[in-house]
Amino acid sequence: MSAPRNGFDRARLRAELVRDEGLRLRPYRCSAGALTIGVGRNLDDRGITRAEALAMLDADIGAACGDLDRRAPWWRGLPAPARRGLANMAFNLGWPRLSGFRSMLAALEAGDWDRAADEALDSRWATQVGDRAQRVAALFRANSEQRRPPATDHRPQGTPP
Repeated sequence: MSAPRNGFDRARLRAELVRDEGLRLRPYRCSAGALTIGVGRNLDDRGITRAEALAMLDADIGAACGDLDRRAPWWRGLPAPARRGLANMAFNLGWPRLSGFRSMLAALEAGDWDRAADEALDSRWATQVGDRAQRVAALFRANSEQRRPPATDHRPQGTPP
């Protein structure tokens, strides 16, 4: 660890501020009534920077894609536009709500792009998000010239299904 610069120990100050302010990972109202998060970050007065917002976005994209990797690993085999559309929905809805789109997910897995788009649009979600749903459906339909290849069978040759 490097020595404090000019006698100012930033690491010690950081630890003291965490101790004194507390570390809160969800927004709360501080004793002065300001909306606050983290270690005393006053969102009402200071907000967040563009760089902080984009860093949170990147983390949230990673979380949405991680959910898809765990819950629907076949999604990585979809064409890029379909993957972006599905990741967009996972980001917006979270896996618990996205998993309710059973027919749409089945259509995507089968490479039935038009049916997947229709299923996405035939939902309460589509009425809530408006043009976003149209854009996601267009991403699904963008694949209509290609069918998804059948799933690869990883069993040794000659093994019964």
